[in-house]
Amino acid sequence: MRKLIAIATLLGLAGGAVVLQTPSTAGEKSAKNLGHMVYFKLKDSSPKASAELVALCDKHLSGHEGAVYYSAGVLAQDLKRDVNDRDFDVALHLVFKDLPSYEKYAVHPRHDDFIKAGKDNWAKVRVFDAYVNAK
Repeated sequence: MRKLIAIATLLGLAGGAVVLQTPSTAGEKSAKNLGHMVYFKLKDSSPKASAELVALCDKHLSGHEGAVYYSAGVLAQDLKRDVNDRDFDVALHLVFKDLPSYEKYAVHPRHDDFIKAGKDNWAKVRVFDAYVNAK
C-alpha cells in the first residue's frame, strides 16, 4: 500500500505566505482541491481603490480553466472581534480542482496582467494555499 507524505512549508515570501503540499506518487492525481486565498493590503486603502482592485480581480482572475470557485471582495468593516485579522483591504478566494489547474493559472497571461495592473498599489500581499475538501 502506498503512503502519501505530507510536507508543510512555511515561506517568508509576500509578507508570510503559507503553502501546504501533499505530493502524490508519479501519475496519481490528487483527489483534493487546491484553495488559493490572497489578502491585499493597499497603499491607498480608500473604498474606491479597494473597489478598483476587486474589479481587476473580476476581470483577470475569474473564469480560469480548472477553477471551481472564485470570489473577490473587501474587508468586512463590521466584523471587529479579537480573532478577526483586519490587516487587509481586499480578499481573493479561488479553489482549483487540482494542483495542475492551479499551476496553469499561476503562469497564465491574465494572471500576469493582473499583477502588472495592480502591484503599484499593493503595500503587502499574503498568499495562503492549502489542499481542501470542497463540498
